[in-house]
Amino acid sequence: MKKFKSSLLTIACLTCINLPLSHAATAPAEEKVTSADIIVIGAGASGTAATMAAAEKGAKVILLEKQPIVGGTGNFAEGIFAANSSMQKRQGIIVTPDMAFKTIMDYSHWLANPFVVRAFVDKSADTIEWVKSKGIAFEYIGPGGPGGMLTWHVIDGPGHGRHLIKTFHEHFKTMGVTTYVKVAGKDLVMKDGKVVGVKAIDSDGKEITYESKAVIVATGGYANNKEMLEKYVSFPDTIMVGNVGKDGDGIKMAWKAGASEDGMGVLQAYRPGLPGYATNSHLLAAARQPYLWVDNKGHRFTDESNVIIWPHSGNALSKIGGVMYSIFDEDTKKHYINAGIDVPIGEWVLAQTKLTKFDGEFEKEQAKNRGFVFKSDTIDGLAKEMGMDPATLKATIEQNNHFATQKRDDVFNKNMEYIRAVKTGPFYAVSMRPAALGTLGGVKIDEKMQAINKSGDPVPGLYVVGNDAGGMYGDTYDLLLGGGTFGFALNSGRIAGENALQYISANK
Repeated sequence: MKKFKSSLLTIACLTCINLPLSHAATAPAEEKVTSADIIVIGAGASGTAATMAAAEKGAKVILLEKQPIVGGTGNFAEGIFAANSSMQKRQGIIVTPDMAFKTIMDYSHWLANPFVVRAFVDKSADTIEWVKSKGIAFEYIGPGGPGGMLTWHVIDGPGHGRHLIKTFHEHFKTMGVTTYVKVAGKDLVMKDGKVVGVKAIDSDGKEITYESKAVIVATGGYANNKEMLEKYVSFPDTIMVGNVGKDGDGIKMAWKAGASEDGMGVLQAYRPGLPGYATNSHLLAAARQPYLWVDNKGHRFTDESNVIIWPHSGNALSKIGGVMYSIFDEDTKKHYINAGIDVPIGEWVLAQTKLTKFDGEFEKEQAKNRGFVFKSDTIDGLAKEMGMDPATLKATIEQNNHFATQKRDDVFNKNMEYIRAVKTGPFYAVSMRPAALGTLGGVKIDEKMQAINKSGDPVPGLYVVGNDAGGMYGDTYDLLLGGGTFGFALNSGRIAGENALQYISANK
């Protein structure tokens, strides 16, 4: 493909990614660049990919990031989805784009946008080669969950996703990319029905207008916007893991420019969580083990082992109103400490990790008196501490113990490996709440990642990617194809960057 020829004057690259990891510095005021071929709003995974896709073909790109560092939640990602990659072929792993497409569409009950899904899966293998061409290697290919397809291409390097983003931004130093951090996009500039720029606010509160021929919105969703969560999400107090400043800015800008809504209310549901606790907490790891979970009345409400395919456990918790209790006894606590946990918590607390910090964390939380942990020598006492009817909780525990003895769960058919009796005092309970890794949806797009208006037509010059875009999911996140969210971020960004260039060329 021929290099894209910018009609703008050659601009010195002002990308300033010289600080450790993914930190960046704002360019000096006297060097401000306010016009480019493409403006990308958001320097997370999708925005970074969009910038690379456009800049490597010769486009001048302004990349705006309102946080003081680049990367967003992409800094916490581990691996990328792909179907039919060269690595899969080399290892005899058969996952074709057709297989992936059918899996995604069937899982979503065809609520996902089939054209967006097809574009994603068809691009995915080539995107692995594209990422490798930038100097990124991969550790291994694995599933997103037990029994899932081998699609998760885990990045080799410190921080996984953080390493990829840092590497891309290092490349930007020698490309036509100008990166500004602590500059927040606030509105899209329209002219004759086309998007031709962005109005932004810098860290001093000064408004800056950036001119362009196309804009790519990549602001990462609305996980931190309380008002939007109240309006669209079933449990708006969901604990948002690793999200900062995700205020729905890009989504609202696109809507104001005429784009339609799509996929609002879909979360990247995660394992139940505890407010204020990191994923590597031993208290949290114990509570997340799939033994006996009850609702606020003391009844079981799910097959607890669905925490392994964690979007399911998040959905089950939201279904009952967002409050649950993980119940276990002294014998199980000793099992956690002496033998280690049975179910890993991602890469943060591995299987068989001995929870030696459990007692200390439990006691500290108990001293806070927030109502999240409980301990009693009797079941009656435990129930009263939690505000439950003791008879109801005792009946639930008796049923659980019966299932443990007969080695079969007659209600939810849970794997017997995860049925443990609750008999030996003292008894423990940890109350947990829904958690998510972000929001998944916002703006209706087509297979080119163009924003689509209410008439079904593209909004000229506007592209939306990553967690700002709707269409990849139906009503829930899934783990059947590992690396899906990070993969969609990179692929949608790349597709948008390439198509934005084609749009510019066609509208000279």
